[in-house]
Amino acid sequence: MAQITANGIALEYESRGPNDGETILLIMGLGGQMTRWPPALTDKLVANGYRVVLFDNRDVGLSEKLDSAGPPDMGAVIAALGEGRKPPVAYTLDEMAADAVGLLEALEIAKAHIVGASMGGMIAQLVAADYPDHVLSLTSIMSTTGAPDLPRAKPEAIAVLNNRPPDPAVDLEAFLAHSVTSARTTGSPGFPADERQLRERALTDFRRSYYPVGFARQYAAVIASPHRRGKLAKVVAPTVVVHGADDPLVPVEGGHDTAASISGAEMIVIPGMGHDMPPALIDQLAAAILKAAHRAHAAA
Repeated sequence: MAQITANGIALEYESRGPNDGETILLIMGLGGQMTRWPPALTDKLVANGYRVVLFDNRDVGLSEKLDSAGPPDMGAVIAALGEGRKPPVAYTLDEMAADAVGLLEALEIAKAHIVGASMGGMIAQLVAADYPDHVLSLTSIMSTTGAPDLPRAKPEAIAVLNNRPPDPAVDLEAFLAHSVTSARTTGSPGFPADERQLRERALTDFRRSYYPVGFARQYAAVIASPHRRGKLAKVVAPTVVVHGADDPLVPVEGGHDTAASISGAEMIVIPGMGHDMPPALIDQLAAAILKAAHRAHAAA
């Protein structure tokens, strides 16, 4: 792993696979470190000859933290949106999309296949819409346009975002138990995760970087950013949209709306999948990303 300055932000990144291969850029979701991308998934992409670049978004993991911004006032953000005013946030998803493009430019990568999961899918959509010259293909996973008329998350799933976990520095066991419960609440009912693996993942995340205020600022960025339905009409890159049929956090209608908003997009719905990437679905997820890449080759 290494750091590079992109869009004025120090980003922690990793490059896997051949430097002369076409690049697949992976953008992780809300509060997620780049280590949340399953190694089995990146291994499959590398085995197909691609260079895979993954990174920590701003305010998470080992990338730059915007400490001076302080915690967001969610009440003020929501009030401003309701009154049609600019919300008081440190940044929006547009700035995060500029980070991703800045990373490509800093690495001297002219074009890449852009892949994003959840919030990362929102960022990937903006990259494809606003920076088409940098995009070979788009794969949007368990994400949404954010249009206000779409179905909302289930109450128990949204509670996972809104309820702060116990402080692991005070009670690590309670933090790990909370993490397991949260992961199971939003995870795939058809592919339940092993408790031991969930605990190990949460512990690894904590030891690498624990920065809850960064999560809060990213969450505020999602809430404050306008929906992308109109922008997605500009996307010209071959696009594949992947969504779990049983996603409690971002309902599948968000995926359908994303695909419907992009000309020629292909929609893949996976039964039993929730808001995670379980090991049993790695082959399907890799196949979807490769399908988008192959469509780009055919269109060239």
